[in-house]
Amino acid sequence: MSSSLRDFLELPYEKLEELNLAAKEQRAARTPIDKLQEERLKYLTDEKAIKAVTVAFTDLEGRLHTLDYDKKFLIGASDNLTFDGSSIRGFSQQSESDLRLAIDWGAFYWLPADIFGPGKVLVFGDVLGRDGQPYPADMRATLKAYTQKIYENDGLTCNVATETEGFLFKGRNAEQLYRDTGKFEILSSGGYYHSLPGDPLRLFIDTAAEAQRALGFQNEKDHPEVAPSQFEINYSYAEAVIAADQIMLYKLLCRQIAAKLDLTASFLPKPLVGVNGSGMHTNMSLSRGNENLFYDADGPEKLSALGWEFIDRILSNAKDICLVLNSSVNSYRRLDPHYEAPNQIMASPIDRGSMIRIPLGNRRSARIEVRSVAPDANPYMSIYSLLRTGLEGTSKGPDVRKGEEVLFDNIYDAIAAFRASEHVAKLFGEEVQGKFAELKQASADRCPRLLGSLIKRAEIQFHHEVYNQSLWNRF
Repeated sequence: MSSSLRDFLELPYEKLEELNLAAKEQRAARTPIDKLQEERLKYLTDEKAIKAVTVAFTDLEGRLHTLDYDKKFLIGASDNLTFDGSSIRGFSQQSESDLRLAIDWGAFYWLPADIFGPGKVLVFGDVLGRDGQPYPADMRATLKAYTQKIYENDGLTCNVATETEGFLFKGRNAEQLYRDTGKFEILSSGGYYHSLPGDPLRLFIDTAAEAQRALGFQNEKDHPEVAPSQFEINYSYAEAVIAADQIMLYKLLCRQIAAKLDLTASFLPKPLVGVNGSGMHTNMSLSRGNENLFYDADGPEKLSALGWEFIDRILSNAKDICLVLNSSVNSYRRLDPHYEAPNQIMASPIDRGSMIRIPLGNRRSARIEVRSVAPDANPYMSIYSLLRTGLEGTSKGPDVRKGEEVLFDNIYDAIAAFRASEHVAKLFGEEVQGKFAELKQASADRCPRLLGSLIKRAEIQFHHEVYNQSLWNRF
């Protein structure tokens, strides 16, 4: 069929950025959801060039799932979107499979047509059980409910910005093909900040940066990282749920763009031995109105007492939530002290081997940086764990900052601590605690207990960070 017969929406990047920033500002201002629903449904009705709405949600492990709905169907059935939860790892059993999607009309994105195809918009959804209540294994809904609670009760907003690193490898589907090749082929041998115009790594970074700018990410800087073929594209902080949504879109964008360039963007924590792994350093602060509650000009490292208490609670429960922040077998290879790995349960303004760093900040930028989070962690689950632990967790006091203990060096010990933890049961409930531990145990059992110095095929084959269910099923 001739493309001239089609008239689907294709917006310039400048217009996309304008629309997405306006939607982001509405979310940040906590515009009532019924007003947003009315506005978005009217837009979808009036805009004839939109053919489909992509509804995205995330499973318990942090895998992104998408369903494309015909626009006309969605307009009439947006309050009754069902799917088979038994097909989603960590969700419902076959005997109780029917789940629903509640559209979060605030989390609405206009998509670059050159990456996602013309005539599409994307919106995130929350998972509901048969009773219409939030589904316990949906960590996005859990994070959203908790952030709303602390805002309503105490006027608190959690601000988050992540530094999500990844590797770029030659060829499409390099992770899926690893069982045949047994290796990854790097694209660039340069290191930190080393990239020239026209270089394939720079082309990828520039393309991804342009796309995420169009999605309203509010970019800050981008560059190659320390390891060869490693990249990092940074953007500004946002409210916690918005930030987690952006992480999912960031990884999706990177994978889509890499595939178009006949490459693979991988978010394995440690795909190569002998070089630094990839992290997802998670910068966090709390604010009330326009006041950064983590800032104190006279406090140690200009951090407030609240900020230090927040740190102490996270460090005190670091081993209990280690599995949440490092949820794959491969992520424990990254926690190697020889490669700037943040495995020490301590806080420091300068030591990058510490689990938490206190960056140099001012009234606006004062924050903590949790460095131990792996890029394949479920962002909703990890941010929720850190936020609630920092506010409600038990504390061993300031001595915990000294770094007398280290994080686990294998997933089996992390699973055992997670299973036994009363703190984890409080965070997630015993049902989700058990489900997540079972999933991680199954992944661990596919790999040798002692991994040795070579990256094992099972680490890659069963690595959960595949950006949609279709690719996951190719394994």
